Amino acid sequence: MEYIVNSKDYDYFERKRLINTLCNEYPFLNMKIIGRSCAGRDIHALRIGAANEYTLITAAFHGSERITSVVLLMFIERLCSAIAKNAHIAGLDAVKALHNRGIIFVPCVNPDGCEISLMGAAACGALSGTIGRLCRNDFTHWNANLRGVDINHNFNAGWEELRNLERKEGIFGPSPTRFGGYKPESEPETLALTELCRTRRIRHVTALHSQGEVIYWTYGEKRPPRSRRMAEIMATSSGYALDYPTRLASGGGFKDWFISEFNRPGFTVELGLGQNPLPPEQAQSIYKRVEEMLMLCCIM
Repeated sequence: MEYIVNSKDYDYFERKRLINTLCNEYPFLNMKIIGRSCAGRDIHALRIGAANEYTLITAAFHGSERITSVVLLMFIERLCSAIAKNAHIAGLDAVKALHNRGIIFVPCVNPDGCEISLMGAAACGALSGTIGRLCRNDFTHWNANLRGVDINHNFNAGWEELRNLERKEGIFGPSPTRFGGYKPESEPETLALTELCRTRRIRHVTALHSQGEVIYWTYGEKRPPRSRRMAEIMATSSGYALDYPTRLASGGGFKDWFISEFNRPGFTVELGLGQNPLPPEQAQSIYKRVEEMLMLCCIM
């Protein structure tokens, strides 16, 4: 079968067209705009099913990690195709597996960062000069949003401690990466996710990042019920290792906030190996490796 999501870089408008095409092809795939970025770009949530509680899978928190958005869109398309055809995905009957289940996907949390990393100064608008100076015109490795805030450092989970660590590393203000903002939840991209989690009952969350082929499943000493068993299942399925974040990766993230706020499982999965941004041609091979794990995330 020919799929519309391929192993390539998609800019904001191409990704938006992909999402609209998928929603038109599969009427049971519901789309909602849950927020807008600093530059006014839409942040889309795609939902399958209706339930009392939902699994949430997110991607592309960092601009140079935009391959995670492609991998997640691949999964969404293949899952929808299996549902429509009453077929199998990852060895599971899609319709039966998702009976009474609800899933929400956010394919691109940080559309501004992804656009800056891909398109350079042209994506920065009036801030092109400022952003160019911050990254010394190396836009490729830009991870933050348009305001130079790292979304995955901006959640209210150990934020003060993380800010102190950032300062020890010489990060005091807007930066290509690892600046958590001047207060937690200061960014519209962060608020889009926290409001989603506060208005929908979310069973557990998975945040896709790159790279490293590891799974983080704790926040400090917090280990919500089911977390270890779920993490072990995800690791066995993907072949990824379980790990524990340290130093500047030890707080401020989405799964950290979710675990702290709700005492429910949260996972960060680092897709692929190499240096970000990973070559877009790797998306298909990464997807094949994690398809079963993503399906298990939907039903656990």
